[in-house]
Amino acid sequence: MKKVRMLTLRVPAVLACALVLAASGGCGSGDASSIVGKETLVIGVRPDLPAIGFRKDGRFEGFDVDVATYVARKLGATPTFVPALAADRERLLLEGKADLVLATFSITQERKTRVAFAGPYHLSYQDILVRDGTTGIANVRDLAGRKICEVQGSNAAQRVIDERQIPASVVPVATYDQCMTKLKSGQIDAITTNDVILAGLAAREGGGVRLVNTQFNEQRTGVGMRRGDVDGCEAVNRAITDMYQDGTAGRLLRKWFAKSGLTIGTVSVPQFEGCS
Repeated sequence: MKKVRMLTLRVPAVLACALVLAASGGCGSGDASSIVGKETLVIGVRPDLPAIGFRKDGRFEGFDVDVATYVARKLGATPTFVPALAADRERLLLEGKADLVLATFSITQERKTRVAFAGPYHLSYQDILVRDGTTGIANVRDLAGRKICEVQGSNAAQRVIDERQIPASVVPVATYDQCMTKLKSGQIDAITTNDVILAGLAAREGGGVRLVNTQFNEQRTGVGMRRGDVDGCEAVNRAITDMYQDGTAGRLLRKWFAKSGLTIGTVSVPQFEGCS
């Protein structure tokens, strides 16, 4: 009887990793597809939102910027910031131009079909900003028949119509600065979005506008990531947990919003979405 020789095919490690990456999106902790082990993390933050992410004299500052810095350092990395307007957040991740995005990026099921999220790192609510002296707008139902603006890439105004069934008229704009211009000139009746965004805008104005302080539509603000990096997601979640447990989260919320008129409630670790 002839013996059959079994041939063992040796696959180079680099090729093996490439095959794994193609199949599952990762080769374990610290590989090129993960943020774990990177010395520098490129992080997208807003350049246009006072108190949240704002570019001033070439530097970024705000709540999201401070959170991003904390997370990066917990991961042993140095943060480098790039601007991430509302319409650019997903593109920066999908094109590999950012490792993380912390830019008032609300977690939604629809967005999770394209990008992943760690966190959330902050829970807030949708609110309404109006001109001083405006009457008849005390809650979301009062937006019926009113003109409200929506910034490109944001879904806040549309949620009023779709989820709350309020027949408001949406005025599309490119930036929140344009929203504010239209609000102050009377071209729109209100701005509705995440309450921390509105608080930052109101604080910058120093008068002439006010928060209605009506809470609706919980906003779960997460850390945007590329899909498949489970190790990275779990590392970010551990960093967020530490941020709340060591008191940093509460300190940063008070630092940026205590004087804005925004009510800061109990500061506790949010319930995470889970990494998968």
